[in-house]
Amino acid sequence: MRLVIARCQVDYVGRLTAHLAMARRLLMVKADGSVLVHSDGGSYKPLNWMSPPCWLEERGAADIPEGAKALWVVTNKAGEELRITIEDIEHDSVHELGVDPGLVKDGVEAHLQVLLAEHVTTLGPGYSLIRREYMTAIGPVDLLCRDADGATVAVEIKRRGEIDGVEQLTRYLELLNRDPLLAPVAGVFAAQQIKPQARTLAEDRGIRCHVLDYDALRGTESTEFRLF
Repeated sequence: MRLVIARCQVDYVGRLTAHLAMARRLLMVKADGSVLVHSDGGSYKPLNWMSPPCWLEERGAADIPEGAKALWVVTNKAGEELRITIEDIEHDSVHELGVDPGLVKDGVEAHLQVLLAEHVTTLGPGYSLIRREYMTAIGPVDLLCRDADGATVAVEIKRRGEIDGVEQLTRYLELLNRDPLLAPVAGVFAAQQIKPQARTLAEDRGIRCHVLDYDALRGTESTEFRLF
């Protein structure tokens, strides 16, 4: 992972355009190719980013705007660009993090995965399970399934569905869709609760959201609104 603290300006050019004025920021370049721009606020969420597959090019002197020291152009497969104009660099370091062991799900998420694998038709009539914990180069997909038409579907399971989970499933889908034996691969984001922002992002990316009923999956009849 490369970490750069720099005074920079950021422009996103694609389906939408966005501009970040010149300011001091943290630039992160990860081993998977993703590039993230962080400020000293906003918690974990970057101000702007480019998800893999994408390519970072550090432009030569002829392309660097007057008064700047460097110009980074990050391009994704759709041709969209993240242009980072760097005025000054305060820190630039590279760190080898090694292979991450991956997120260990809590008991509820792990149980939801087992239950949904056993009752995969909850996702829709004709669904069948290919494999649980289908391994990819960036981690395991919770469930890999086939729908009634025989198309491949990747399912990400969460207790609480948030934006991070949608991003995680997006990365899996980008990778799985490079495999001609699986493509095209659709996505289902399944959770007990799905936040409105996560639902909006998922639907914008063509990912279907599915709310899981834990009691129903366990075969427990709900007693809500019962007198006895």
